[in-house]
Amino acid sequence: MIIKKRNSFLRELMKNRYSYILVLPAVLYVFIFSYASYPYLLVAFQHFDYQKGILNSDWVGFQNFAFFFKSSDALLVTMNTLKLNFLFLFFGTLVAVAIAILFNEIRQKLFIKMAQSMMIFPSFISWIIVSYLMYALFATNFGIINQLITFFGGEGISWYSKPSVWPWILVLMKIWKEAGFGSIIYLATITGIDQSLYESADIDGATRWQKIRRITIPLITPTIMILTLLNLGKIFYSDFGMLYAIIGDNGVLYPTTDVIDTYVFRALRQVGDPSNAAAIGLFQSIVGFTLVFLVNWITRKFYKDGALY
Repeated sequence: MIIKKRNSFLRELMKNRYSYILVLPAVLYVFIFSYASYPYLLVAFQHFDYQKGILNSDWVGFQNFAFFFKSSDALLVTMNTLKLNFLFLFFGTLVAVAIAILFNEIRQKLFIKMAQSMMIFPSFISWIIVSYLMYALFATNFGIINQLITFFGGEGISWYSKPSVWPWILVLMKIWKEAGFGSIIYLATITGIDQSLYESADIDGATRWQKIRRITIPLITPTIMILTLLNLGKIFYSDFGMLYAIIGDNGVLYPTTDVIDTYVFRALRQVGDPSNAAAIGLFQSIVGFTLVFLVNWITRKFYKDGALY
C-alpha cells in the first residue's frame, strides 16, 4: 500500500512537473522565511549573543517583552498601529469594492482596459518614489499644494509639522497605491456571479443600483469577509516600508504616525539588541493569530458564509 501511494505521488509529480517547478520558488520562499525561522523565536527569551548563538545565549525569560511594555511610548504606538490599520483596512476595502463594481458596470471594453492599467500601475511604484512625489506635493515652500493655496489667496501650510493631518494623508496614499490592485479579487468574484440572476432582475424591471444592492453586494460579501479576516491577522503589523519612507525620522509627526514596527526599528538601531525586536515581533504574531480565531468564531456564529472555517 505504501509503495502504491509512493508510485502514485511520483506519477503525479512527473505528470504535472512544470506546474510544480513553477510554484517551487514560492514554496521555498514560504519555507525559508516562515517555517525555517521558527527556531529563532527563542531569541525573544534570551539575551542573544552572536558569538554564542541561539543554543548557548543566556536566558532572560520575559525581560525583553518588558522593554516594550514598560516604555512610556508603548500605549501611543499601539494605538497608532491599531488606528492606522483599521483606517487602511476599512477605507481600502470600501474603495476596492467600489472600483470593482464600477468596472463591472462599465460596458466600454477599451476604457476598462485603460482604466484598469492606470489603477494597477501605482502598485508597482516603490514607497521611496512615492515619498519623493509626496514631498513635491506637500513641501512647505515649493510644494504644489501650497502653491495652489497661495495662488487662490490662502496661506501655505507646513504639512510636515502638522501631525493631525497625516493619518488621513497616509490613508489616501495607501488607497491610491493599493486599492486598484486589491479590486482585482472582487472583480473576479463579481464576474463569477451567475448572469441569470441579473437577467431575471432585468425582467422584473430592476435598476442598476437595485441589482448592485440586491445581487452584487450580497454575493461578494463572503469574499469581503474572508479577506477582512485574513487582514485582521496583520492588524498589529504596519506597512513599515510606507511609514519609514514617508515619515522617516521626523519626530514631529510621531504622535499620530509612530507605530510598533517603526518604534522597534529605531530601538534596534539605537540599542542594537535583536532580542527586543524578536520579542515584539512574537507579541504581534500572537495577537494577530488570536484575533483571526476570535473574529472567525464571531463571524461563523452570525454569518457562516463569511467564515474561514
